Amino acid sequence: MAHTKAKGSTKLGRESQSKRLGVKLFGGEKVKCGNILIRQRGSKWYAGVGVIKTGDDTLQAIKDGFVKFYQKRVKNFNNKVTQKTFISVVEADK
Repeated sequence: MAHTKAKGSTKLGRESQSKRLGVKLFGGEKVKCGNILIRQRGSKWYAGVGVIKTGDDTLQAIKDGFVKFYQKRVKNFNNKVTQKTFISVVEADK
């Protein structure tokens, strides 16, 4: 007995399209309100001042300014202290 149907069945064609995740605007770059800063799945980067996290974990600017990345020590739910990367939008220095 044949294990696969003769002709017409294929084992190819199951590769999905890339989702274009990652950092879109880097530290020091100028940003406008509504610009997407990072596309991600889960929380690799966290929202700081002037940034919101949308439903699909994308980080988006809510004010005009410049992008700033910084690391901060944060206590987890089990009282373990870890270092997490935050992204914020800051005003231009005058």
